[in-house]
Amino acid sequence: MLIGEYTHTLDDKKRVAIPAKFRKELGKKMIVTRGLDACLTVYPHETWRKLSEKISALPMGTADSRSFGRFIFAGAVETDLDSLGRILIPDFLKEFADLKSKVVIAGLQDHAEIWDEKRWREYRGRIEKEADVLAEKLGDTGIL
Repeated sequence: MLIGEYTHTLDDKKRVAIPAKFRKELGKKMIVTRGLDACLTVYPHETWRKLSEKISALPMGTADSRSFGRFIFAGAVETDLDSLGRILIPDFLKEFADLKSKVVIAGLQDHAEIWDEKRWREYRGRIEKEADVLAEKLGDTGIL
């Protein structure tokens, strides 16, 4: 299970170290794509396969389905973990997430997200202030 948040440096060659605790679950090869909320999403192959099947099952007759499929699939790359546990972030993904030198890698159970550190802190600050409101909205799900 991928949990926690870790701050790392994006080097001049656009490589970032994947937290050691995440490497086994993500595997040697992983998929990185555009994520929601202007971050990058990192998937292990099995999770990516399941997500791909769900997106592919959406009705292609609707513009929203086509657009979301394009957003996810056209923005995806398969990347390899190097011998130091780093992955390469392509320019177009670095620009999409507006990644600077410091990034946060956050574990979200079956996948991870890569955020620009400043953007992550701002986002985290907002959701921490709204946690009770979010819990109230999700109350009918029986989670809490």
